[in-house]
Amino acid sequence: MKKKDILSLIKHHCEGDDDRFKEVAHSIALDFDRSGDTRLSEFILGYLSEPNTLSIQMLENEPMFYTRFRPSPNAPELPDAIRLDVKGIYNAITRKADVSKFLLYGPPGTGKTEYVKNLAYLLDRELYFIEFDTIVNSKLGETTKNIKGLFDEIRHVSNPDGCIFLFDEIDALAMDRVNSRDLREMGRATSAFLKEMDRTNGSFLLFATTNLFKYLDDALIRRFDAAIDFGRYTKEDLSDISEMLMEDLLDQYPFASRDKRLFKKIIGMADALPYPGELRNQLKNSVVFSDEDDEYDYLKRLYIFYSKLSLFPRI
Repeated sequence: MKKKDILSLIKHHCEGDDDRFKEVAHSIALDFDRSGDTRLSEFILGYLSEPNTLSIQMLENEPMFYTRFRPSPNAPELPDAIRLDVKGIYNAITRKADVSKFLLYGPPGTGKTEYVKNLAYLLDRELYFIEFDTIVNSKLGETTKNIKGLFDEIRHVSNPDGCIFLFDEIDALAMDRVNSRDLREMGRATSAFLKEMDRTNGSFLLFATTNLFKYLDDALIRRFDAAIDFGRYTKEDLSDISEMLMEDLLDQYPFASRDKRLFKKIIGMADALPYPGELRNQLKNSVVFSDEDDEYDYLKRLYIFYSKLSLFPRI
């Protein structure tokens, strides 16, 4: 849910604009449904249709610090080195080895979150998502309190053996405690987080992602059973992935014709290719913005884009 939606709700309520209030609330309900929190979505929609028959007490037992995510059947395209490591995670879990905490690190767009969503699908487990924006609080002591509240909620989940918890961008909380720029409050919060990690058992799976691995506290890293580097893409890996992505796109948009040789030549022009998340968007835009009357217009667009990109190599 976006901050502007909250502001819109308040504005329309204060102005007495009931129609616009319901319109924004309906949009919020759809956002919750898309993110996988179907129960809250149904509650909002039901309350909008029959407000006098529902009670806010229905949500009293709802978790405050995490939301349900939909597992995904779509596995991210990963290089062999990373694929071997994540296959090892799957093997360890299915063999019921005593491992349950995993740290995934690497730049944005490398497939960390998509991998966990796909793993939840393969293991047929519920997936719950924790954003640390909801945990960190500027008020003294509130972050530590929220951390304890989060782990209390996790420990009381009804079916721990059927759950995966994903801690997204854990670096927002657990930066190196000896860093002179850290606030004392965040040092206490990190210590509290470490203690709660130590208290967790292996009944549920816990994954954490970070884009800033080198800044993480060593004591935190040691709490995980394995840390997987998702940044191990070569240019050849990204070139191969771009071909697979483009093949999928051309299956979806048959008005564009294939020319694999020319596509590979254009992709090869760039001094560096972006990671799969951004790469997917670039390729998709070249197709969906192309002229349907020109079956190779997407290639012309890619040529213009990557010929410019090659002038500014990624450092």
